[in-house]
Amino acid sequence: MAAALSHLQSIISRVSPTQLGAPVLIIMILAMMVLPLPPFLLDVFFTFNIALSIMILMVAIQVRKTLEFSVFPTVLLVTTLLRLSLNVASTRVVMLHGHTGSEAAGKVIEAFGQFLVGGDYTVGVIVFLILVIINFMVITKGAGRVAEVSARFTLDAMPGKQMAIDADLNAGLIGEDEARQRRTDVARESEFFGSMDGASKFVRGDAIAGIIITLINVIGGLIIGVVRHDLAIAEAARIYTLLAIGDGLVAQIPALVISIAAGMVVTRVSDDKEISLQFATQVFRNHTVVFITAGILGGMGIIPGMPNLVFLLLAGGLSFLGWKMMKRGATTRQATTAAPARPQPARVQESKEASWADVMPVDVLGLEVGYRLIPLVDKTQDGELLRRIRGIRTKFAQDIGFLVASVHIRDNLELKPNVYRILLKGVEIGTGEAYPGSKLAINPGRVVGDLEGLKTKDPAFGLEAIWIEPRLDEQAQAYGYTVVDAATVIATHMNQVLLNNAASLLGRQELQQLLDHLGQEMPKLLEDFVPKTISLGTLQKVLQNLLEEGIHIRDMRTIVETLADVAGRTQNVDDLTAQVRVALGRAIIQDIYPAGTEMQVMTLEPKLERLLLQAINGANGAMALEPGLADGLLKEAADATRRQEELNLPAVLLVPGALRSLLSRFLRRSVPQLKVIAHNEVPENRFLKVTSIIGGKS
Repeated sequence: MAAALSHLQSIISRVSPTQLGAPVLIIMILAMMVLPLPPFLLDVFFTFNIALSIMILMVAIQVRKTLEFSVFPTVLLVTTLLRLSLNVASTRVVMLHGHTGSEAAGKVIEAFGQFLVGGDYTVGVIVFLILVIINFMVITKGAGRVAEVSARFTLDAMPGKQMAIDADLNAGLIGEDEARQRRTDVARESEFFGSMDGASKFVRGDAIAGIIITLINVIGGLIIGVVRHDLAIAEAARIYTLLAIGDGLVAQIPALVISIAAGMVVTRVSDDKEISLQFATQVFRNHTVVFITAGILGGMGIIPGMPNLVFLLLAGGLSFLGWKMMKRGATTRQATTAAPARPQPARVQESKEASWADVMPVDVLGLEVGYRLIPLVDKTQDGELLRRIRGIRTKFAQDIGFLVASVHIRDNLELKPNVYRILLKGVEIGTGEAYPGSKLAINPGRVVGDLEGLKTKDPAFGLEAIWIEPRLDEQAQAYGYTVVDAATVIATHMNQVLLNNAASLLGRQELQQLLDHLGQEMPKLLEDFVPKTISLGTLQKVLQNLLEEGIHIRDMRTIVETLADVAGRTQNVDDLTAQVRVALGRAIIQDIYPAGTEMQVMTLEPKLERLLLQAINGANGAMALEPGLADGLLKEAADATRRQEELNLPAVLLVPGALRSLLSRFLRRSVPQLKVIAHNEVPENRFLKVTSIIGGKS
């Protein structure tokens, strides 16, 4: 017994009061339905219900985003149960003791029945019905419809939002933790509106139940008062109707407050400002509107028969408010448009002789922007694009395995105002347009509506897109668009360009810096490796071959160990690359097939495979194909790749090792998304499944 008590005490000590709050409240609600309550406790619980509804309304007004009040659907259910349980408890008291007078069910019900409606039960019935109609037909029905539509649009927009998160993660703009949190928020937002759609049915049912309970109280009280307590019909009707109306009003007013809170939560647009601040800044931001309203009220105020004093008083107040707003706006403009200082004439300098300092080397990476994009890259204006480019270089180094050169940014007045160019060693490798202050809505292929704006294409991936105003952001996401700002458009494009040109970005200087970095961590491994075992140029070409086919070089330990073993037998770059690919086989296959052990691949028809091997052997390692055969091979490879992508499978061609390098170069230009791997690169624990055979039509 003592052990059991000790165990119970230990359990109680681990339970916090916060954890006990919800179970105790639910048990209390259920108890009120079955246990009789004295009038004093009814007053306490009715007052608590009113206070709780006001508190919920205040929280709904203060929230900035809907997820800050994600528990609201559950709160809606609990408050509905609380009101219904109070209706049951008060009905029991009214039926038992209603004949004693208006104080039978407590002071709160008496106050609502006497004071609020002046003791006239006819007025009480009318007021009660009006409140129920407002709650049921207007607020609850509207909030439920908004929640239903928001739930559907939020669910439709989830793929686009997930793509935007993945794009920011790939561009290095956010980390894994922030991406995980954003994905969680997207899922929670969908669950919230779905729950609100269901919870609104509780409020609607509560309004209907309030009408039915009130009718039952009136009819039941009339029967009990006349039959059991020998009251006159008029007296019984007066007493029980006032009690029923007071009971109904004391429940419907908190219900109306909760419904208003629900409507405010589901209709607000997510913003960093509270709703009161949004209202003040958006409704009263234009003094012209205030002056026009004041003029209309003033005109109505001078019409004979109108309440002139009230109209003229409000017109005067609005005129004063408009004057203050205009004065404040003028002060702000004067502060922000101060006249610039007059520039001093530049001192004439003597011309200098040309020197080697005048020879400017070509930047490895450059970004040129039109003048309207300068704020995005201006340090003094805290340009958002600068931070994102730093994130791109960091992400590239983590994913690919070496640090690219810094991006040199400059403005170019020869470009159109919204145009930017990405340069590699002075040569343009990417260009596009961006509009600061607007958003790019990208169509991932599953949108459900059209938007107004400037139609274009996403510069990074070539998808259909529209430049829209920021006010259409929420609507675009609801339609399924992926919405990004101008800085993200340029950053994502640059990230994609860097990945596509990784091989060209690995110069001798970058490679030497990589080896110096590795030498600090693995000095014995790199000792005498370059240049005695292999030259720096040969190592560079091997690594560039890997990068051209989308293989990262993060595992430099394996690459160096493999080259150290085989470099003594051959210095041929293709042979060295093939050996390194075999050593990196697990990583190569893991990047293509991240889940499972089965590989769905394409293969060559055996006759075509033998023909290609003979062609290579006869041409001393070169790919010499008859034009018709080459065209047929390209066409069938493109068709098979398209079929793989339609099945949502990676496009991989499995060939003998002797064919892999040459076939990869041959197919790369026409079918860049096709990966060509060799048999000896496939790990032993992987199972192969052939989905297409290329060459069967030859």
